[in-house]
Amino acid sequence: MSLWTSQAHVDNRLAPVVLAAVRVVVGFLYLSRGLQGFGLFGGIDGVGGAVDLWTWPDFWGSALEVAGGGLVVLGLCTRTAAFVSSGVMAYAVHAPMGLLPLQNMGEQAALLSWVFLLIAVLGPGRFALRRG
Repeated sequence: MSLWTSQAHVDNRLAPVVLAAVRVVVGFLYLSRGLQGFGLFGGIDGVGGAVDLWTWPDFWGSALEVAGGGLVVLGLCTRTAAFVSSGVMAYAVHAPMGLLPLQNMGEQAALLSWVFLLIAVLGPGRFALRRG
């Protein structure tokens, strides 16, 4: 019985730290993905190409990825930023090539959508600039 009690105690202490680590890593990956749209990290074509300014959904998707990823990494307005980011990725999943993520290469977008929804529900964890 004490083994289960002590294990639950460790899980309860580590959960906010692990959540914060997931928040920072996922937010950074999302931020990096958005910056690719503006020509960084090889750009959208591998040689520094950027999306056209003010185009839908390319420019606005990249802008939302940069803003959402940055806010999630820092832990500012985390729930709102994660919820909006979840919606952006849910939109990205449904590309015109097919309904299922496997048909339109949307597995990464589907995973990000669900992870951001989880962060929106659970909050930022520890080490956020603003909790809540």
